[in-house]
Amino acid sequence: MGLNDPQWGKNNNGGPPDLEELLRKLNAKVSAMMGGKGGQGKGGSGQSGGGAPQGFAGGIGLIAAIAALIWFGSGFYIVDASQRGLVLRFGKKVEITDPGPRWHLPFPIETVEIVNLSQVRTVEVGYRDNVKNKILKESLMLTDDENIIDIQFAVQYFLSDPAAYLFNNRMPDENVRQAAETAIREVVGKNKMDFVLYEGREQVAAAATKLMQEILDRYKSGILISKLTMQNAQPPEQVQAAFDDAVKAGQDRERQKNEGQAYANDVVPRARGTAARLIQESEGYKQSVIANAEGDASRFKQILVEYEKAPAVTRERMYIDMMQQVMGNVSKVMVDQKNGNNLLYLPLDKLIETSRAVVPADVQPVTKQDAAPVTSHGNDNIAAQRARDSLLGRDRETR
Repeated sequence: MGLNDPQWGKNNNGGPPDLEELLRKLNAKVSAMMGGKGGQGKGGSGQSGGGAPQGFAGGIGLIAAIAALIWFGSGFYIVDASQRGLVLRFGKKVEITDPGPRWHLPFPIETVEIVNLSQVRTVEVGYRDNVKNKILKESLMLTDDENIIDIQFAVQYFLSDPAAYLFNNRMPDENVRQAAETAIREVVGKNKMDFVLYEGREQVAAAATKLMQEILDRYKSGILISKLTMQNAQPPEQVQAAFDDAVKAGQDRERQKNEGQAYANDVVPRARGTAARLIQESEGYKQSVIANAEGDASRFKQILVEYEKAPAVTRERMYIDMMQQVMGNVSKVMVDQKNGNNLLYLPLDKLIETSRAVVPADVQPVTKQDAAPVTSHGNDNIAAQRARDSLLGRDRETR
């Protein structure tokens, strides 16, 4: 009788139904389903008592069959595209299954471990969750020039071998953290402080990544390092002010070096150009002197030929040319007369000014439109020539 049966509570003075009766009816139904005759015959209590164990055994068999189906179905599992399934038989690896629906012998014979190969895992070294939450035991490192620096970085990795990851790692994140700390300490210890903090941060990260992967491969961890990211690299807080001063001094030094290099780049080319110009001028002067010397030598040879023909005439002509050249550059002349104690002074400059001032009356002035202008230099030359002619005439008369 079900709990919602209308006859519930009518028997036994409104109390609950008899449990034995309910079990008997349940066994009868199960026996009928299993093909038995049931226990509702017209015989006495002996017939009904003999059918009860048979029906109970049939019910247990049905329950066992259902349990067996459930146990058999528990072996089905599905592997996603980014995952791999590792089947273990009594704890020993049997196979690695690819994505898709799979089946294995149910527990406790076989179990399956699902491993996500595409998931990127992150491990923080020197800090936790935020770079301000520093862990000095991990972040403080010693450089090659015996300086201490504070470094925080993050390591990203994923799995390459599910079996090695499960069997060779007790704490994978801690293994990666220790390998990363070991690698970065070795790389930092081989480089200078300025290189690690400034221009060599990418090289340090690349070298540490390579060394860390070699360590994990040596341990057969099944882990593949994806990227090492430098979050922060600076001197310790206790010496930050002094380090800033040193950095400023270094920047001033570089600035002055750049200014000096710029000045050198400006001065050196000009000096080289001046030197090249002087060399070219000296070469030109050299060629000019050589040409003049060759011309003078040729002229002397020609004079020698003429001198051999007429020595007196050539000597007189040479003297006249020499005096013409000498007198042409002076404005005053002192003449020592022979057999006399006084000197003859010829004020050529005064004579030139007098010749300029005296103009003949019959000479008409020339306008700018009628003729070209006559320069004072031309008048000076004419006056000087007249003075030299008079001087030469007097000299001839004296001799």
